[in-house]
Order: sequence, then structure tokens, then C-alpha cells
Amino acid sequence: MAGCLLEVAANSLASALAAQAGGAGRIELCTALELGGLTPSHAQIALVRERVRLPLYVLIRPRAGDFLYSDLDVETMRRDVEACATLGCDGVVIGSLDVEGDVDMARCRELVAAAGRMGVTFHRAFDMARDPSRALEDVIALGAERLLTSGGASSAMEGAAHIRALIEQAGDRLTVMPGAGIAPGNIATLRTLTDAKEFHASAKRELPSAVRMTNAVLPEMAGGEIRSDIDTVRGLVAALGGH
Repeated sequence: MAGCLLEVAANSLASALAAQAGGAGRIELCTALELGGLTPSHAQIALVRERVRLPLYVLIRPRAGDFLYSDLDVETMRRDVEACATLGCDGVVIGSLDVEGDVDMARCRELVAAAGRMGVTFHRAFDMARDPSRALEDVIALGAERLLTSGGASSAMEGAAHIRALIEQAGDRLTVMPGAGIAPGNIATLRTLTDAKEFHASAKRELPSAVRMTNAVLPEMAGGEIRSDIDTVRGLVAALGGH
């Protein structure tokens, strides 16, 4: 299984450093993993770019919820893309659908144009598209180099058959990268089932909080930090046989 690459969805500089130390091949930087990922702050992007040598892609998603974006949302995303280019990022991760559930070609083309020479991954907005086969062709037409997908299922393992079909449809025109629910215990099986060459995982765990006093009325504020775990990253890479 040599030749595979692991991309880690890192939600902080600490997570990005753990991903690098664990042997990941690329970082997708984001925040708010519990919401499916949102765009990180300018400072977070700058720090990761300064201190991490891996290829760095940044998630461009201004809010939680659906992928039907307003003009204000798109203006926000365009400026975030431009900021990523200025900071020296290698790529951005974008996606937008229209009211019918098709890829919003006009809005996505605006973001691709703003990306310039940076690479472009189309994110899991794809999994909400009404016609995946058509959506794949649209993503390819946009000039994206990569598609992140769970195969329209709640996890990549559940969507493995669909992911394999997408890989076969795409051929060498685009890389289809499985993501969602990938762990050291299933990534090798997923590789066999899909024949994918790149995989996406957060490798996250919740650290115990060191705070001694908590307010029992607000348990949602009492948890520890969620961070990519170096040993989990190593386990994922080892299960792939290196990259």
C-alpha cells in the first residue's frame, strides 16, 4: 500500500505540528471540527505556515449549515482565499451548491480565480449534491485537483462503494480522497475497497482539562482541548504502509 498519502484535518497549530511529527503528507487547516470545519483565523494560518513545512491547504467555509451561500458569504470566502495566497499557502478547500443542490459553478469559479496558482480541493459540500455523477463532472470542469468525499454517506466506510465508483469515473482527471470516520483500524480496508491513493482524517482526541474548578451548569464549556493526536496519525500512516 505504499504510495498513499494521509491528509490531516488540523484544527490548530498544535494539531498541525502533531500531524507533521506523525508522518502526515499534507495539512488541511480548519477550526470548529465539531461543526464540520470552518475557516481558521488569519493568525492561525500565518503561524502554521511559518512553523509547518508540509503542504498547507486551508478550509474556506464562513459558517456552519448548508452550502447555499449569499453574496456576503462569497465575498468573505473570496477575501479569505486571497489572504491564503498572500500568506503562502499551497491551496484552499472550497465548495458551494445552488438552491437545486447542484455545484454553483459561478460562485465556485470566482473562488477558483481568486486562488490563482494555489491548488483547489472541493470539500464535502459534494456529499449534499443531488446528482453526484454530474457534480463530479462539474468539479472537474472547475479545475479542482481533488475532491473530498464520504461517498454521500455518514462515513467513508459506509460510502466505500460509491467512492470507488467516483474514482473510476474521475480517472486521472482528479483525485478522489475519502474522508469521514477514518481511523487506524479501518483505513487499510478502505484503501482496498476504494483503491484510493489519498485519505483524509482528523486523528483527533479530547485532552483532559487541567482546570480545577468548573461550573456544572455549563458542562459544554468544561471539556478539554480537541487536538490531532500524534500516535493516531502514526497509526494511520503505518496502516497505509507509509506514503
